[in-house]
Amino acid sequence: MARVLVITGDGGESYEALYAVHRFREEGWEPVVAAPTHRRLHLVMHDFNPGWDTYIEREGYGLEADLAFDQVKIEDYDAVLILGGRAPEYLRNNVCLLDIVRAFDRAEKWIFAICHGVQVLAAAGLIGGRRVTCYEHVRLEAEQAGAMYVTDEAVCDGRIVTAQTWQSHPQFYREIFARF
Repeated sequence: MARVLVITGDGGESYEALYAVHRFREEGWEPVVAAPTHRRLHLVMHDFNPGWDTYIEREGYGLEADLAFDQVKIEDYDAVLILGGRAPEYLRNNVCLLDIVRAFDRAEKWIFAICHGVQVLAAAGLIGGRRVTCYEHVRLEAEQAGAMYVTDEAVCDGRIVTAQTWQSHPQFYREIFARF
């Protein structure tokens, strides 16, 4: 059975997290949720309302982290998924997480990121020279990290698959599972 490490934390996008866990289970994968600490996480829901320049945020469902970042063993996983929401704002500063993502890259394993998850890839130095997509308001970070931003809902470049938002789930997961 394939295993995917699902990265999130407090402020992570609730719909992206639950959809990922359920979608990977549906395909027969074992999703394992990792966060800065092993505990129940406080997730949020982001939505788009007419008349707003950016998304709005509400409290979302919670999700139990299966393990903390310092418990992750790269060899136990086939891929890593970095979820969006607000969590990547602070997760991109977590040295342990950056080491994990870089280790996936060195091991030539698949790396998936949706929405703000690209902030972690940028901080890890993994998207320079690559085509990526992400939530439009973190586009500048992706470009400053040397990536070429594209407007597709989901894009694959090498072993990295990125998507814009939870609205991109159909295209994102088609891209992911087409690789396996």
